[in-house]
Amino acid sequence: MNWGALQALLYGVNQYSTAFGRVWLSMVFIFRVMVFVVAAQRVWGDENKDFVCNTAQPGCVNVCYDHFFPISHIRLWALQLIFVTCPSLMVTGHVKYREMKDLKYTKLHEGKHMYAHPGKKRGGLWWTYLLSLIFKAGFDAGFLYVLYYIYEGYDMPRLTKCSLFPCPNTVDCYISRPTEKKIFTLFMVVSSAVCIVMCICEMIYLIFKRIKKFMKKRKEAEMKLFAETHEMKPLSRPRSHYKSRTKERVDPTASNQNITNSTVEEKSSKV
Repeated sequence: MNWGALQALLYGVNQYSTAFGRVWLSMVFIFRVMVFVVAAQRVWGDENKDFVCNTAQPGCVNVCYDHFFPISHIRLWALQLIFVTCPSLMVTGHVKYREMKDLKYTKLHEGKHMYAHPGKKRGGLWWTYLLSLIFKAGFDAGFLYVLYYIYEGYDMPRLTKCSLFPCPNTVDCYISRPTEKKIFTLFMVVSSAVCIVMCICEMIYLIFKRIKKFMKKRKEAEMKLFAETHEMKPLSRPRSHYKSRTKERVDPTASNQNITNSTVEEKSSKV
């Protein structure tokens, strides 16, 4: 399989991923794909040839090998890497669809854009990205369970007993380099578990960021609605309200009685 082509195809996902997504993609290609291509294939290259049983019965070795290795670790991991990396293509495809849609909209509306940033995780793209994370974590967890279920754990025994037909009796079968295969099995299992944790952390980050943004918009809308429904009234009356309605100037030191007497005298003099 051409893993370099797959890496080049998924490189564009980094443009639309968060920091967790970039770390996840680096872990997949450095700790899983590189180890798989460089070392793991050579370690499991002799699993069929050097699977030896203490019998010369024709067909017994093949039957026992098929019973203990119903699917090779190498083929299972290759299938796992394909399934795990493919959901990222959903995000790339959705972004390309938005870019084409925005290009058509720009031509029809004289340079106006439908999406300011087609690669920004908003609306449907946010849901596509979250769904891709769920698929990636689900596929990794599913393949870990399949590996555990088929081989009854992640251990690699040195000796296995087989009594299937056409073996004449219970025979002992020996696996080549079991310690080395066990180390690589545990390494791939731990790498898959770390990738699952990274996907879960990224999902929590996206959901928390979305909730925070939603709460901020809701608070701004409530403040705007409050400002519209409650108009601000002046705290005190204007100074013009307290001005005297008459043009007469009154001495503030004068008593009320003096003011009354002066008013009566003015009226009598006019008469």
